[in-house]
Amino acid sequence: MAVLAGAAVSCGPKEETVAGPAFDPEAHMFLEEVEGTEAIDWVKKQNERSLAVLQGDARYQAYYDEALKIATSKARIPYGSIRAGHVYNFWQDDEHERGLWRRVVLGGYASEAPKWETLLDIDELAKAESANWVYKGVDCLPPRYEDCLVELSDGGKDAVRIREFDTSLQNGGPKGFVGGGFDIPEAKTTLAWQDKDTLLVATDWGEGSLTESGYPFIVKRLYRGQKLADAVEVFRGTRENVGAFPMVIEDAAGKRYLGAAQSETFFTSSFYYFPETGSAPLKFPIPPKSTPQGVFADTLLVTLEQDWTPASEGGVGQDAFKTGDLIGFKWSSFIADGKLPKVELVFRPTEKQAIQGVALSKGAVLLSISDNVVLKVLAYTRANTSEGGAGWKSKDIPLPEKGSAGVSYANISEQVALLGFEGFLQPDALYQYDTVAGTLKQIKSMPTWFDASAYQVDQNEATSKDGTKIPYFVVHKKDLKLDGSNPTLLAGYGGFQVSETPAYSGTVGKLWLEQGGVYVLANIRGGGEFGPAWHQAGLKTKRQVIYDDFIAVAEDLIAKKITSKEKLGAIGGSNGGLLVGVMFTQRPDLFKAIVCQVPLLDMLRYHKLLAGASWMDEYGDPDVAEERAFLEKLSPYHNLKADAAYPEIYFETSTKDDRVHPSHARKMAKRLEEMGKPFLYYENIDGGHSAAANQREAARRAALEYTYLARKLIDGQ
Repeated sequence: MAVLAGAAVSCGPKEETVAGPAFDPEAHMFLEEVEGTEAIDWVKKQNERSLAVLQGDARYQAYYDEALKIATSKARIPYGSIRAGHVYNFWQDDEHERGLWRRVVLGGYASEAPKWETLLDIDELAKAESANWVYKGVDCLPPRYEDCLVELSDGGKDAVRIREFDTSLQNGGPKGFVGGGFDIPEAKTTLAWQDKDTLLVATDWGEGSLTESGYPFIVKRLYRGQKLADAVEVFRGTRENVGAFPMVIEDAAGKRYLGAAQSETFFTSSFYYFPETGSAPLKFPIPPKSTPQGVFADTLLVTLEQDWTPASEGGVGQDAFKTGDLIGFKWSSFIADGKLPKVELVFRPTEKQAIQGVALSKGAVLLSISDNVVLKVLAYTRANTSEGGAGWKSKDIPLPEKGSAGVSYANISEQVALLGFEGFLQPDALYQYDTVAGTLKQIKSMPTWFDASAYQVDQNEATSKDGTKIPYFVVHKKDLKLDGSNPTLLAGYGGFQVSETPAYSGTVGKLWLEQGGVYVLANIRGGGEFGPAWHQAGLKTKRQVIYDDFIAVAEDLIAKKITSKEKLGAIGGSNGGLLVGVMFTQRPDLFKAIVCQVPLLDMLRYHKLLAGASWMDEYGDPDVAEERAFLEKLSPYHNLKADAAYPEIYFETSTKDDRVHPSHARKMAKRLEEMGKPFLYYENIDGGHSAAANQREAARRAALEYTYLARKLIDGQ
């Protein structure tokens, strides 16, 4: 693997010498055997002990019933994708635990009782095939969208089996899986349709075909009827990359341009176009930290995650662009000669703004931006200027304010887009937007699950250790007493440029707010709330600022007497699980309760477990001395202290999580067990990285979490 310039490569000190009490990590290695007998026996013992505590609580069943009612309600919005006059949707409720893939004609979608046509019943399929199928998505070939590839996962893993499905009636036959059609065995596969009889596929081709992160780096062309072993290679990355994947760009005329993305690291990539002549791929002339968003009005739109001054072509000077900009250049010119045309600025965010998404439709580019962590949507179109050139003009789409407005679905070949809005106290609403006519109308809304009139939302700021102002939202009763007595749940993520924005949750409302709780969402560095720079401020050895930010918010809540140390809890999942794990070891005095979901916790071995190697751009490389030294001080698993007083933490993970290894939570809990420290632990056998494969499991997960929080923060146990 590549290392930082000037940094020596070293295996570093043995794990026995790092901070915390001496321990033998080899003694815990059996917990890395995902389905090993000894590991599963330990998991079952912990599950039995912890479920007896939580499910034995008098509140658990009522919490579960409420969470299940919300999760399986038929009054939820059936979000979908528009394809050739139909809206396609995946739906789960109490009668369809695994779910239905279905569709309805676009004209009937807005009605109160759409006439859905079931395409695939996952419950029936799982029963018929005696398989633990979880639906993971579908990819259909435009413009007819009849030839589809359905992704099915065993128990919710990222790895999927992909099978061809026909949504049409051909020769009088039924809709369904195509006999003898494309069928890609279970793997972390990415593919793209070339045409009805041809796919570009990146998958596990056998020994030596996966990167150190477990993703494919070889793209091949597969023809209908051809054996997988006979597919012809068209692109190759390297084993040291995160991966290489096929991609397709479509323009408004329906023309599809095939290519590949080579992810050298998690945050740097090279993109290639495959000319129709079969000549060598053309590399996009854009910087490594940038993302192509698609082609609109013959302009390739690109978001920048780094400052960039394009190279001059033919003596023509180019402007300098900034991190966070949306730029563009003429697509037809690039694919004609492979050279970079004149680059133009489309949108530049202010200091408090950041691009959250770019969606292309037939009539407009829909740009989602955050403005001090409040989201809105702008419509950008090409306009002829008085000088005869082409410029850009924009307008705000009049969605509600002070929440999260965004694009639910848009497609470059479709005139109609679906937009959404939600807030902490405003249930989701869905809007139909005609991107050509510019008309907007609300077509769906979600029911209210709690009386929002009793609550209000405040946006506050905490001052982090280095003086940076960190915004956070507080959702609370209007008559909140500032006496430090309020049970408060602090949530955060802080990584991978993921933004935490206002969102409606009936579960939070019923199971927490109505129980007297306060809900807080922290917008700490590492996220994308203020653009790439907000994220990059906490990369690798700079990461402590993320945890300082979270601590600052916690201390500000206490200083304002919203809560107290005995009433404050934290919750986070995945990278957020690492966040709260660090809180557990660095500031156990600040929190009475911690919900640690599908976490990373062993930061000296994370890069050797499942997809972990792909995240070294975020966390650092444990095989680089400087970065390992930092990780030794950070890693929750290695920084437990026998003489420290810890709150009783609650771990959640999944045996079927093939992204973040369940051994992170297992080994951390095992160390606590050996130290005689209190903890609760639940590992769901199914569910993948979400730790819930269906709505019942999701409801149980929520009920367990809020039962735990009620015991710790309301009861004070």
